[in-house]
Amino acid sequence: MSQNNKFHKNKDQEMDKIFYIATSNLLNFALPNRSYYDNMQPYTNEQYNRKLNGLYELLKNAKSDIYAFQEVWDEKALQDLALKLGFEPSQVLAPMASNDPASTLTLGQGAQDTPALAIITKHKVLEWQLLTDFPELAVVDIPDEGPYRRFNRPPLVATLEVYGQPITVITTHLKSKRPHYLRDAQGNRLEDYDDPLLRVRAKLRSLCMRAAEAAALRLFMIDILHKTRHPLILLGDMNDVTDSVTTQLLAETSEVIYDKAMRDVALFDAAQVQTSYGWMKDVAYTHLYQGMPEVIDQLFVSEEFLVDGKFSLGEVERVDYFNDHLKQDYEDRFSDHGIVRAKIKLK
Repeated sequence: MSQNNKFHKNKDQEMDKIFYIATSNLLNFALPNRSYYDNMQPYTNEQYNRKLNGLYELLKNAKSDIYAFQEVWDEKALQDLALKLGFEPSQVLAPMASNDPASTLTLGQGAQDTPALAIITKHKVLEWQLLTDFPELAVVDIPDEGPYRRFNRPPLVATLEVYGQPITVITTHLKSKRPHYLRDAQGNRLEDYDDPLLRVRAKLRSLCMRAAEAAALRLFMIDILHKTRHPLILLGDMNDVTDSVTTQLLAETSEVIYDKAMRDVALFDAAQVQTSYGWMKDVAYTHLYQGMPEVIDQLFVSEEFLVDGKFSLGEVERVDYFNDHLKQDYEDRFSDHGIVRAKIKLK
């Protein structure tokens, strides 16, 4: 073999171990003519096709091998989108939004009461699970409501085989910052939404719920990460910024500054550890909260993706944010969140 051919072969082999992974909140993606929220009108066929095509236009530029999605009501809708993006329906995993009548989780009716998490992947799914109940260490009392014990939107955990390497991918959608007001069993309001004092109490409830969800997910991930060399990627809608208390409860990145041993269980913001285009993190945003840009859609990696890590299995080469659509009027947005995508190279 000539040196020239050997060079090209090695280059091709290296390129084969590159994959792209992205996260996107799809803003209530549901099939037409089906109710999802009581206060929302179902999509007509025309509205559904417009949203389907709009989401395709947003996502096609990300050109990812793995997509993690939030706010999916119907697996069938996601399969329609997957086909347009070049995937097969069988490459869609959305168990809490299943339209299969044989599903014991949904009885074929799609997500109920709240939207679900999902992934589309070109890589083989080795195993998957949903996280439902909290470990006791994460259970907290929500003011005026009592113990909070379960995820409102169960995180989806999937272990994928990526070029022979098992990688656990977790997509999550934590409780929003919107005030959580009390309602009765029928869903009727029990509090005055216009009372500024009660609004403080309602936002406190939301914070406690998001913190409990973050803690429960953190405890689960520690079991995967502690004293192992197993790579993990966490991505999704965290509903708070990277340095917030709740997001850092998930990641514990700051602990590494004081204790290098914490690398074993910490998670790292992919935008902060990317090996090129480091300036991108300073101009990024994925959501406009009350008119202010912020990054609440995030992608974290375990130490196995640190280029200088002792147990490195790969690196985050680049992180990109797709957010131009957020400059449009709200009614013209097919999603109210930006897309975060990472380019990752395995060794």
